[in-house]
Amino acid sequence: MKTSDFYYDLPQELIAQDPLKKRSDSRLMHLDRKTGQICHQHFTDILRWLHPGDCLVINDTKVIPARLFGRKEDTDAHIEILLLKRRDKDVWETLVKPGKKAKPGTKLIFGDGRLKGEVIDIVEEGNRLIRFTYEGIFEEILDSLGEMPLPPYITHKLEDKNRYQTVYAKHDGSAAAPTAGLHFTEELLEQVKAKGVSIAHVTLHVGLGTFRPVKVEDVTQHHMHSEFYVVEEEQARLINETKAAGGRIISVGTTSCRTLESAGDETGVVKAGSGWTDIFIYPGYRFKVIDGLITNFHLPESTLLMLVSALAGKDTIMKAYEEAVKERYRFFSFGDAMFID
Repeated sequence: MKTSDFYYDLPQELIAQDPLKKRSDSRLMHLDRKTGQICHQHFTDILRWLHPGDCLVINDTKVIPARLFGRKEDTDAHIEILLLKRRDKDVWETLVKPGKKAKPGTKLIFGDGRLKGEVIDIVEEGNRLIRFTYEGIFEEILDSLGEMPLPPYITHKLEDKNRYQTVYAKHDGSAAAPTAGLHFTEELLEQVKAKGVSIAHVTLHVGLGTFRPVKVEDVTQHHMHSEFYVVEEEQARLINETKAAGGRIISVGTTSCRTLESAGDETGVVKAGSGWTDIFIYPGYRFKVIDGLITNFHLPESTLLMLVSALAGKDTIMKAYEEAVKERYRFFSFGDAMFID
């Protein structure tokens, strides 16, 4: 299986640069994975496809304003950092630009000096470990100094920070939004519940590796990035009870899907717990937990496109994407949605 098998032509103008005024106004492509049949609708029509007794699984991670602009203490040279992973209370693994200027011992100043940092080590892939010093609460300082780490294909400035958060975002820790969830409003979630569909929460902190291109031609040789997830006891019980009663598990986004498939055993029973997952789902994978997936339209040759191809079949997905381009759907993070069941 070659990475180039997952290539498709995407006109630049179909990459959504801004969120729509109303979250749920996006379009929805329904894809029947058994027949390959496609139906064009609006996102609020998701209610038509959800059945009483189903369980919708959402990822309640919250994106942190992880992009910081600062300067070197000794030379005043500008420096940009991206927080990737919290290693300790005040130590973060970061991506630094320009990296050459950030040797161990380099001292950094952010904003008016409320936040300072020192590079303490260089780790894999050239990432820097930075120890921060500050007075007060780190998250509050980050909130006032940091910017949202939008994906590289979005070049417009985001007017409202909250539009790159789901309405149910709760636990700080992501460097990117679980974007399938961006289509839901509070009102729509209430309508989902009113239909007799339960909603379970899991947490997976999305890393920037989600945008990392697959650089090897042989798909099986790709090394997946690892991300931290949590499945609470009560939520695992809700998911397992739904399955046992014959209901479907509908994952909102590839992040919820990867969490469930990591926490599920061979029989499809989800175990509560937390840990790091580097699960890589591509065609040939046998899904143990999920029955359906709400997702956005993904980048050519990406691991996410491989995941949806594993669920619906590569040819079916490539045909659906061809149709989406023809029908001028909006692509990627702020784009339209697809429901595969």
